[in-house]
Amino acid sequence: MFALALHGGAGTIARASLTPTLEANYRAALATALAAGTALLAQGAPALDAVEATVRSLEDCPLFNAGRGAVFTHDGHHEMDAALMDGASRRAGAVAGVRQVQNPIRAARLVMEQTEHVLLAYPGADELAREHGLPLQPAEYFFTQQRFDQLQEAIAAGRTQLDHAASPAPAADPNWKKGTVGAVARDVRGHLAAATSTGGMTNKRYSRIGDTPLIGAGTWADERCAISCTGHGEYFIRAVVGYDVACLMEYKGLSLAEACRVVVHDKLAPVGGEGGLIAVDAAGNLALPFNSEGMYRASRNAAGEAQIAIY
Repeated sequence: MFALALHGGAGTIARASLTPTLEANYRAALATALAAGTALLAQGAPALDAVEATVRSLEDCPLFNAGRGAVFTHDGHHEMDAALMDGASRRAGAVAGVRQVQNPIRAARLVMEQTEHVLLAYPGADELAREHGLPLQPAEYFFTQQRFDQLQEAIAAGRTQLDHAASPAPAADPNWKKGTVGAVARDVRGHLAAATSTGGMTNKRYSRIGDTPLIGAGTWADERCAISCTGHGEYFIRAVVGYDVACLMEYKGLSLAEACRVVVHDKLAPVGGEGGLIAVDAAGNLALPFNSEGMYRASRNAAGEAQIAIY
C-alpha cells in the first residue's frame, strides 16, 4: 500500500482565465508528475525517492514556478529554493537562492546526504551542486516570456508579486497564478517523505526567502505525517505550518484531515495567509486543503484511486 499527493501552487485560479488547451496542458503536467512518483512507489522505492522524482518532473515543466518555470527577481535573474525531508530518520536538506541548478530539489538532497548541514544558500549551494556534478543551466534555460512579462508589470506597478496571487489582468495572463510545487508520499514500508520547490516571488528583492526551504514551515515529515505547503510564505513561516499540523496530531490526537483543516482554515485564513498544503499520514490517508480559489493538485490514494484537480 502506498500513497502520493502533489501540488503545483495555490491561489486565485479563475476558470475564465484558463483556455481549454491551457487547462489540458496543466492537467497533463500534473498527470506526468503523478506517474513519475507512483511508478517508483509501485516498484517498492522509498518515499524520499518518489517525492524527489515527482518534484523534478514539475521543476522541468515551464508551467510551474519552480526550476525551469521560476519567476524573475527584481534584478532579472532567478533565485530558487527547495527542501526535502525523510520522515523515518527526520533527516532533511534544503537550498535557498540557487541560480543555476536545473533541479533545486536534487541540490537539497545533496545537502542532506553529502553534508552535515540542513540548509545551504547561494552561492555555496550552487558550488556544492557543481562539485557533485548536478546539471547546471545558463540563465536562458530558465527564461519564459510569461515570467518576464510578469516582472515588467510588477516593476511598473512598484510591487513584489506573489506568483499565485491575482493578476491585475487575469484573463490576459493566466500564467500569473502558478506557484510553489511539492509532493508527499507514503511508501510500501509505511515511511513518509515530503519535498517542496519554488521560484519565489516575482520582483522580489534583497534575497528574500519564503517558507519552502524552512523545515517545519513549508516542508515537514516525521513518522506521523508529511507536509508540503504552497501560499504566502511569510504567513506560513510565522505559523510554522508543517510542524503545527504534526503537533496537532501528536499532542491533541487530531486526524490528519482535521489537523490540516484547523491550520489552513482556522489559523491561516483569518490572518490573510492564502494558500494550501498537501499531506499524508502513516496509514496512507491524504489531505489536500486550501483556502484560496484553487490549487493545482493530483493524488493517488492507498486504494489506487487517482485524482487530478485545479479548482
